[in-house]
This record gives sequence, structure tokens and C-alpha cells, in this order.
Amino acid sequence: MPETPLLDRIENLSDLRALPVKALREFANELRAETIDAVSHTGGHLGAGLGVVELTVALHYVFDTPNDRLIWDVGHQAYPHKILTGRRDQIRTLRQPGGLYGFTKRTESEYDPFGTAHSSTSISAGLGMAVARDLAGETRDVIAVIGDGAMSAGMAYEAMNNAGSMDRRLIVILNDNKMSIAPAVGALNAYLSRLLSSHSYRSLRELAKQFAGKLPKPMGEAAKRAEEYARGMATGGTLFEELGFFYIGPIDGHNLEHLIPVLKNVRGADTPGPVLIHVVTQKGKGYEPAETSADKYHGVSKFDVVTGKQKKGASKAPSYTSVFAKALIAEAEKDDKIVAITAAMPAGTGLDKFAEAYPERLFDVGIAEQHAVTFAAGLAAEGMKPFAAIYSTFLQRAYDQVVHDVAIQRLPVRFAIDRAGLVGADGPTHAGSYDLTYLCTLPDFVVMAAADEAELVHMVHTAAAMDDRPSAFRYPRGEGTGVALPDEPQILALGKGRIVREGTAIAILSLGARLQEALAAADELAARGLSTTVADARFAKPLDEELVRRLAREHEVLITIEEGAIGGFGSHVLHYLARAGLLDAGLKVRPMVLPDYFVPHGTPDGMYREAGLMADDIVNTALAVLGSNSATAAWRA
Repeated sequence: MPETPLLDRIENLSDLRALPVKALREFANELRAETIDAVSHTGGHLGAGLGVVELTVALHYVFDTPNDRLIWDVGHQAYPHKILTGRRDQIRTLRQPGGLYGFTKRTESEYDPFGTAHSSTSISAGLGMAVARDLAGETRDVIAVIGDGAMSAGMAYEAMNNAGSMDRRLIVILNDNKMSIAPAVGALNAYLSRLLSSHSYRSLRELAKQFAGKLPKPMGEAAKRAEEYARGMATGGTLFEELGFFYIGPIDGHNLEHLIPVLKNVRGADTPGPVLIHVVTQKGKGYEPAETSADKYHGVSKFDVVTGKQKKGASKAPSYTSVFAKALIAEAEKDDKIVAITAAMPAGTGLDKFAEAYPERLFDVGIAEQHAVTFAAGLAAEGMKPFAAIYSTFLQRAYDQVVHDVAIQRLPVRFAIDRAGLVGADGPTHAGSYDLTYLCTLPDFVVMAAADEAELVHMVHTAAAMDDRPSAFRYPRGEGTGVALPDEPQILALGKGRIVREGTAIAILSLGARLQEALAAADELAARGLSTTVADARFAKPLDEELVRRLAREHEVLITIEEGAIGGFGSHVLHYLARAGLLDAGLKVRPMVLPDYFVPHGTPDGMYREAGLMADDIVNTALAVLGSNSATAAWRA
């Protein structure tokens, strides 16, 4: 544990605000050390939080949080904020089962006024809060902190455009950690920022506007443009000014003597309209291993604070993500029309490896899933073979584009859906719970789910060969099952599953990576004298109706299982059974899906156990259907 005498004195934010400004530098150093030590025990997002330590201190020092609303976009940089806002005693439970959430969460603290985990939502939420404040006749400040990466999303500009047209009082802080701290972010620029943000300057500017308004129109417009472009040349904020924001910056985000005067200048009811403060920070600041690593320790496992070495367990099998990347590279070697698209997640989707092999055929469009999908549609319309690799939870953000720009036009975009199912410590905001439901409703859309890494290789090959309709294949986070990968991939027969184990009494029809649990359940049921068939559906759409019919006719019980919410694969199976009259003769059907609530963060196995999708849950479901009470606690253990 680091020595933190100043931090130890802070029981609430009034204690922080009582410190002299000259003590804040050391206080920030202690907060940074506490953050590093905490994440070394839990893992999580480190670099982003280290980059905003000084900004976090300054914001809570200047503003009256939680009465003033402070919104952290995405929220993975909010660990120092959590430490300062009454959660220090829990910070080493971060992302652990039952512990603190890895992002901001309204139910966790009054200091988290808006839950954020997907990017680029903070300005929209902040504007909503500002309008609510004004309608209620209140005076609080609303501050949205958004990163330069999150500013690549169209939603941020939609919000800024709306805010600028409404002229509501809103403070947006652009945390720019992609730039180096250039000479422009120095003493002179800090002085200009203080000057431009001061009430005297803004009053003078307002007076100049009024004076320009009294001039003949051509002269008045010329005077207005001259003032705006002069400021743009001095500060670089012309774009934000055009959107209606008063731009201040750039400012060194690690210099509290620069930050605090500017923040004090813009707080309070005298601040006119929306303001954007451009703050330049360094991701991983103050921790050498993070500063020098390629990803600035964006996401880490537990690590040794002294050496920075991460404590990762030995891999038993390759990850699904890496298997996908290798399979796609192999396809691209044979077909120069194959291209790959990612929305700011090249490493997370494995496409960084694709970029090493084919840099001119990898397109990272930034945090812009809507654009990514329609961009892929345009590529497909011109005969290319685009693979859009997007996490399930992020693809939700582009559903209209999937429907309107891809499905209706029957364009052969291939969606590689990573992080399908529950994902562990990132929790419900990042869980891939809904893609089966929202894709299987679309006409002529092929939806596959890989039961293991060998099946994933076949599905990549199948998608590459399918050039007359859109397709998707989903696969989970983490390691595969350890099966041997095929020497040559196969094109899977469209809409055809496979029987993995033959039985007579119970049929388990699995879609996706629950297949191993289904096989374990079949072993236990067999030990109880219940012969069990296990089938891998492979396709959620088109449904293998012949396979479903066979399972229904030859078994007393049919259990479907999937890593998705209600309305997905199981619902389509039930719909077919009902329309085909296969429920009329007494077949007992039980669909097993994710529960109808957001499963809290934890370990993936722990989350699936809570969701009731483990092998013992399948056994207990089968026994309950058959009227047996022999599902024992010993089996569950």
C-alpha cells in the first residue's frame, strides 16, 4: 500500500476543497499512487484514469459535486473519481463479483449522475440535464468530460450541434490524450485560456457583439467573423465555435495551476451558453510502464506495481478472437476482395493482426458503428467482401443501418460478432445478450454461432463464400475449448446443424458455446439412466427445421439453450414447432436463455451460473420436466 497522508485526511469533498491550491500537486500524486495500487490488485482500465488524475482533482475542487453534475464519458477513466467520492474503501473490489462497477453507475453513487460505458453519450446526457435544470429554475453546473476518441462518434457532434443551437449553459471538457504536450500548451497558452475564459473578456466580447449588431449588416458580419477567426487562429477552436461553443484551450491537463483558474472562470450562472475546454493529457501519466506501453495500459490484468509485469494465467487454448483473426487472414490470402472494418477496436477484435498482413485492407473508422455498417454496405455494393468485426454490444448502436442499409438491400456484409454472451468484469453494458434477437428477425439474414474454435474457422470460410445475402457469426470472449483446428476449412451447409451425441429420451439443442455444458449435462443424465441426444444447431437462421422435427418426434423432452436473451433462437424453434403442429402430441419443450434482468458483473462462469446456463442447470431442467426430484445439491456443487 502506498503512503498517502494527504489522501488519508479526505473523508469527503469538503476536506479536499479546504486544502490550499499549493497542496493539490502532492495530493494528485497520492491519488495516482492509490489508483495504481488498487488496479494492480483487481485489473481493469488503468491508463485512462492515470491521464485524468489532475483533471479529476481540479473538477471536484472547483465544482460543487454532486449538486453540480459531472459526467465521465465511457467511464473507464473514473477510478480516481470513485476514490474521491466515498468509494475508496471499496476500490479494491473494483470489477470483482459484488464489488464496484468498472464504469460509472447511477445506483452506485450520487456522484455518478449518469451511467456511462459506451462512448460518446455524455454531451447528450449533459444537455438533457442542463435543460431540466433551466426548466426547474435551478443554477447548477453540468460538466461532461469526453475523450478525443469518443469525439470521433457522430453522436457527440449531434449533441454539440443541438447544444450550440439551444445556447444552454453547459461545460464540455475535451480530454485530448492523443496529442503530445506541445509548446503551444504552455505558459502563454495558459494565460490566453485564462483571459478568454474570464468574465471580463466574455463581457467585452458580448459588448463587441452588440456593437457589431448596430453596424450596417455587411460591416457587422465582417466584425463578427474577424473576432471569431482571430480567436480560431490563436486557439484552434474554429470548428467548435462553428458548432456554437465558446472554445478555450488547449490547456495542459496535468498542470493544476493552469486548470483551476480556467475552471473557476467558467463555473456559475454567469457563464454564457455552452463552453468547450480543450485539455491535453497523457494516457498512463505518472506510471512509467503505462507511459511506454503500446496501449498505455488501457486494460490490464493484475500486475506487479514495481515492474509493471501483468499476472496472466497460462492459456490452455487460443482465444476465439485470435482464431477469427487467423481465419480471416487465411481467407484474405486467397481473395483480394476481402476487407475488414473495425470501429476503434483493432486489437480487441484481432484485426490488428489482419492490419499487419494487409494494412491497405483494414479500415478503422473510429467510434462510429453506424458509419462502419453503412461503409461496409457501400463496399459490398461495389463487389468487395467486407467483414465488419464489431462487438455484439456495440453493434446494437448501428441496428438501423443493419436493417436499412444492409438487410433490405440484401448486401453481403459479413458481421463478425465478438463478445457474444456474458463477458465477465465489464458487466451488463458490454454483454452480448441481444444480437440473436435483433438479427434473427431480419429476412434473408444468415445467423451462425460457433460452438468451438474449429466451428468458428468453418463459419469464417462459409461467410466468405456467401455472396448473395448478409450474414453474421457470433463467438464468445475468452479462450476456446482446445479442439484441434481444421487444416482446411469447410463451407457449412446453409441452415444445417449436426448431431454430436445420439440418445433417445432427452434432446438438448444447443446454439453456440454452451455446447460443452450440454455435453457435460448429457453425461450426468446418462449416469441417471436418461439417454440424451446433443445437437449443435450451428445456424439460428435459417433454422434447421428437419433437425428440429427429428428431435421433436424422437424424444420426450426438447431443451434449447443459447447465450442470448428471450426472443432469439429458442423463440424461433418454438414458433416452428407450434406452426408445424409438433407441440400437439405432448412434446415437452424448455427454452433456456439469459434471465430477464441485467446480470451483474463478475467472472464469466459466475455470471453464467447466476443466469442458470451451466450443465447442472440443464440437468435440473430436464429432471424437473420429467417430474424427478433427484436434482441434488451434490451435483450442483
